[in-house]
Amino acid sequence: MSDAETRLHFRIGYLGDAFHGSQIQPDVRTVQGELIHAFQKLGWISKEEQGHNLVLSSRTDAGVHVRVNGGTVRVARSLWDTITPRKFVRAVDDLLPNEIAFLDVREVDADWNPRMAVHRVYRYRLEGIEFWKDPGEVITEWLKLFEGTYDARNFARLEPGKNPIRTVLSCTPWVVDGRTVGFEIIGEAFLWNQVRRTAMALHLLALGEITPEDVQNAIQQPEINVDFGVAPPDWLILWGVEWEV
Repeated sequence: MSDAETRLHFRIGYLGDAFHGSQIQPDVRTVQGELIHAFQKLGWISKEEQGHNLVLSSRTDAGVHVRVNGGTVRVARSLWDTITPRKFVRAVDDLLPNEIAFLDVREVDADWNPRMAVHRVYRYRLEGIEFWKDPGEVITEWLKLFEGTYDARNFARLEPGKNPIRTVLSCTPWVVDGRTVGFEIIGEAFLWNQVRRTAMALHLLALGEITPEDVQNAIQQPEINVDFGVAPPDWLILWGVEWEV
């Protein structure tokens, strides 16, 4: 980054069913692609630049909704010095599709990395899955099975070279008006499909097709391949991301 530029951290929310995921892809509508287009239309990033100048903190698949995600972008120092954050947000938001909300923006250090979050919070609405049956209070015990630090390869689509060890800080019921509608899971970072595969394991537990021991074995014996399936993306929400200030 040159002395004439500054790095900005922004936060966004979006409806995932309007896009083919968050990461830029050729010839399809993505969240990152729409953001880049808006910044280019404003003349704030060059059309010669590729997606590396605007990166997102957490990757989401097609259909996954986001309450709060974030990212970084480099812009000219002269621009940032002459515009208020409020006007910056309004200018970008006006050029984005209705399914994306540009929430706020702040200046960060040149080496600040949006992917290095303190933790991420996801919520999955289990009652949206076809044939879901509320198991009652026992769901709290089932959710605790997923807490801790462990090799989560049996609950993920593991990418080559990816470290399968993940830490789940908490996994608790998502309660609305006294009714358990799903679960909330908080972790430092998650593997691809990890939350959706956790959701499907809970669904199978509720149906009685697997036991808590099956889940425990899948966690404690990752070398033995187990596939409980993947829950639909429609009911998954990236609820929030916490970064160090």
